[in-house]
Amino acid sequence: MTSEFTSPHPPRPAASPHSAAHGVDLSGRAALVTGGGSGIGLACATALAAAGAEVHVVDVDAEKATAVADAIGGKAHIADLADPAVIDTLPEGIDLLVNNAGLQHVAPLPEFPPERFALMQQVMVTAPFLLIRRVLPHMYAGGWGRVINISSVHGLRASAYKSAYVTAKHALEGLSKVTAIEGAPHGVTSNCVNPGYVRTPLVESQIHDQAAAHGISAGDVLSDVLLSRAPVKRLLEAEEVAAAALWLCGPHTSYITGASLPLDGGWGAN
Repeated sequence: MTSEFTSPHPPRPAASPHSAAHGVDLSGRAALVTGGGSGIGLACATALAAAGAEVHVVDVDAEKATAVADAIGGKAHIADLADPAVIDTLPEGIDLLVNNAGLQHVAPLPEFPPERFALMQQVMVTAPFLLIRRVLPHMYAGGWGRVINISSVHGLRASAYKSAYVTAKHALEGLSKVTAIEGAPHGVTSNCVNPGYVRTPLVESQIHDQAAAHGISAGDVLSDVLLSRAPVKRLLEAEEVAAAALWLCGPHTSYITGASLPLDGGWGAN
């Protein structure tokens, strides 16, 4: 175990153009991003690759994963994280893990399908646990690692009709904190990024579902339902979430661990 009185960080590669461009140089680092084929995952994969990392793009959609990997010079892995066995097919030598894959279902508790609830816990809690378990030995051996869990404002607060999503994100918060505590002596940090509503296919689908459920327009869903508690009245962009994730990989954030970083437009303060 690395002593707390010695630096846990191995010598870094010489400065590269990535360092000047982003303030974060990930040359020589390997990253794995789940749900990397679209939305926040796509933005994170793109940002990490631009900073010099070799990015493994994991997605259930083969076409999307391959397209993203080809665009950023990464590697595509087609994997359905609902299957625990698929974790063993993914690379172990990972320095940066971004647990991002997720799905949504909106329904009142008495009508919420139990099988859908179980599926969402598998993809959004069990899969991150198994991935963290898989990559930590490599991070520990190298004395450096970053686990970034894309949580949500719903990891800190609740909304009606989202029992599975809120439960999963709260569980992810706890998993992240335990990872932070165990990883600290080894130079590994673990943090959650907590976006509000982000302009992604998942949210666009949710707007459509809410409009149908409430009998109102998509625009009214956005202003009167999704953003009703957020003082900043706009959707967050996926690139803004990726910028926060990249910042957590930088040279001045090694003391930030076990934290939850709200990107919620003031929702939590209101």
